[in-house]
Amino acid sequence: MIERRARYIECVVDDKLILITLLVKLGVAASVASALARSRTFQRLLFAEHRGRRQTLALLAFFLVPLTLGVWVRTTVPNFLAADISFETVTLLGLLLGPVWAMLSALVLSLPAVLVRHEYLTVPFLGAVGLVAGTFGAWVEGEEIWSFTPFVDLSLYRWVRRNLRKPKFDRQILLLVLIAGMEVVHVELYSRYPHRLFALDSDSTLLQILVWVCAPMVVGIMLKVWNALRIELKLEEQKRLVLEARLDALQRQINPHFLFNTLNSIASLVRFRPDTAREMIVKLANLLRALLKDHDTYVPLREELSFTDDYLDIEVVRFGTEKLRVVKELDERTLDVLVPSILLQPLIENSIKHGLEPRIQGGTVTIRSRMQGESLIVEVEDDGVGIVMKSPSSLERQGAGIGMKNVRERLEVLYGGQARFTVVSRPGRGTLVSIEIPAEMG
Repeated sequence: MIERRARYIECVVDDKLILITLLVKLGVAASVASALARSRTFQRLLFAEHRGRRQTLALLAFFLVPLTLGVWVRTTVPNFLAADISFETVTLLGLLLGPVWAMLSALVLSLPAVLVRHEYLTVPFLGAVGLVAGTFGAWVEGEEIWSFTPFVDLSLYRWVRRNLRKPKFDRQILLLVLIAGMEVVHVELYSRYPHRLFALDSDSTLLQILVWVCAPMVVGIMLKVWNALRIELKLEEQKRLVLEARLDALQRQINPHFLFNTLNSIASLVRFRPDTAREMIVKLANLLRALLKDHDTYVPLREELSFTDDYLDIEVVRFGTEKLRVVKELDERTLDVLVPSILLQPLIENSIKHGLEPRIQGGTVTIRSRMQGESLIVEVEDDGVGIVMKSPSSLERQGAGIGMKNVRERLEVLYGGQARFTVVSRPGRGTLVSIEIPAEMG
C-alpha cells in the first residue's frame, strides 16, 4: 500500500512537471521569436527573397547559438526541460530553409545531448525530422507556411466547416498532422530507448495528447510572431513605394512645366535676337541633360544651387542683366545639407513670373540659406509686385497648379509635420517664400 502510494505521488509530480514544462516551452518559443525579431540583421536575413550560403549560415547562427545553449542547459540543469526545443527548431528550419540546412542544424543541436547525456539517437532522429520538414517546405508555397497558425482548435473548426460544404485538400491541416505525427514518433522512440533520446512522456492520455499538440503550437507561435513582423514590413514597403510613386509624379509635373515656359521664351527671341536664342538653347540643353539623369530624392544644397544657376542664366538672358538681378546669401555650413531635388527652381520661377515680370523695371531675386538649430532654412525673396490679398486664400493660389503647390506637396510627403512652408507677401514690395526642413548632412 505504501509503495503504491509513493508511486502515485511520483507520477503526479512527474505529470505536474510535464504540464509546467509544456507551458514554459510555449513561453520560451514566444520569447526567442520576439527577441530575434528585434534584430534588423535577422529580419533582413529571414525575409530575404534570395540568400547566398554566407547569408544562410548567418541566419542559422541566430537560431543555433541560443537554442543549442538551451539543449545544453536541459542536459546539465535538473528540471529545465523546457529549454530544449530542438525538435521544433529543426522542424521550423526545414520548413523555412530546406532539408539540407535543417539536417545541418540537427547535427549542431544534437551535440550537447550526445556529448553530455550520450543520447545517440538524437542525431539520426532530428536529421530525419529536418529531411521530412524540408521536403514538405519545398512542396508547399511560402505563404502557406507563414500563415500556419498555432490556434489548433480554430484551424480544425475552419477545416471541418469548410470541407463539409466543399471538400478540399488543406496543406495547413496536413502540416499540423505532420508535426504532431513526428512528435508521436519522437515520444514512441523515447519510450523504447529512454537513455538514447529525450522527449516528454506521460502515462496520462490527456497529458500525452497535450505533448503531441505542443510541438505544432511551438512552431506556429514562432511563425506567427515573425509573420506579423513580415506583414508590417511589407506594409511599410508598400507605403514607401506609394510615396516614391507620388514623388515621381510630382517630379514629372515640374519638368514639362519648366520646359514649356523656357521654349516660349526662346520662341519670342528667335526672330529678333537669334544669337540670344541660340545661347538659351545651349543652356536649355545643359538643363535637359541634367533633368534626364536619374535623380535621387535628396541632393546636397550645393548641387541644387548649381542646377538653379543654369535656369537663372536663361532667365537673365531673357530679361537682361539690367532688369533681373540675382543675389545669394548662403551659409557655407548649409551647402552639404540634403534637400529634395529640384526644390528651388519652381520657387525662383514663381518669383520671376509673378513678382518681377509684371514690373517694368524688373527687380532682384535673393536666395538665402542658414542653419537654425537642427533645421535648415532656405528662402527665396523678390522685390516684385507682391500678392494682392483679395481673399484669405490668395497666398495659396499664388503659383497654383505647379510652382509652390508642387513644392508644398513634396515637402509634406517627404517630411510630414517636420517641414514648414511659409509665404509672406507685401503688395508692391515683394514676396518671401521660406522653407524649414530637418538638416541631414550628405
